[in-house]
Amino acid sequence: MNAIISATDLASDLAAAAPPVLLDVRWQLSAAKAAGAPPFDGRAAYAAGHLPGAVYVDLDRELAAAPGPAGRHPLPELAEFGAAMRRAGVSAGRPVVVYDGGQGWAAARAWWLLRWTGHPDVRVLDGGLSAWPGPLTTDVPAPAPGDFEPVPAAAGLLDADGAAELARTGLLLDARAGERYRGEVEPIDPVGGHIPGAVSAPTAENVAADGRFRPADELHARFKELGAAGDVPVGVYCGSGVSAAHEVLALAVAGMPAALYVGSWSEWSADPERPVAVGPDPN
Repeated sequence: MNAIISATDLASDLAAAAPPVLLDVRWQLSAAKAAGAPPFDGRAAYAAGHLPGAVYVDLDRELAAAPGPAGRHPLPELAEFGAAMRRAGVSAGRPVVVYDGGQGWAAARAWWLLRWTGHPDVRVLDGGLSAWPGPLTTDVPAPAPGDFEPVPAAAGLLDADGAAELARTGLLLDARAGERYRGEVEPIDPVGGHIPGAVSAPTAENVAADGRFRPADELHARFKELGAAGDVPVGVYCGSGVSAAHEVLALAVAGMPAALYVGSWSEWSADPERPVAVGPDPN
């Protein structure tokens, strides 16, 4: 099953007798927010206009637990996540499509969580809301409660020790911007740099100028050049496990499975005992 869906195909699916559950996960982390400015209000953006039938999902409250030692966006409690998904109408036997404002990071976080906890049919709207050609609505739906019960997979999730091991024995990709990987700037976390052995792979390079994913063959070639070849296990991290989910999604589009280090740099850098590498080289 393809992990992404075009706006044209989504419009067709929404007009069908059994449309997918549609989740609006608009969210963004900007330098201004990191510096203490008022955060982007996804709920207000949703209220101003959203895809017909879409239910708003709050990334910070429903797709993550409160910030702490485990990072800025640690895993949510499974019971709370499951309850949020059921309120949104998510059922195991009904397809789900998630979208955000166009960056794709938040939608990918929802996609990854649903897939990792056992939902069999989740896709991300390629290009997000920006790609939608139809009208928006301010009507707020009242979906019938779903029946989804999250059951975590045995694979697909990394902790700090697992990420460090993968950097030594497999391929650990750093999805942040190159200057953060190199340690030249760090606008959010305590220290700049990267996990020793990790390879720089900015997630921004997975998409075209319009925000849509590059073709699968191009993504496959990119990740192969970075070292994702054969049976090499692949993991991804970023600042707090959001943009890295987008890179895991890009890898899925390329036909390459990958695990996510949810704590990411916000967890790794919070412990002064963990090693930090700087500069353009992995070690």
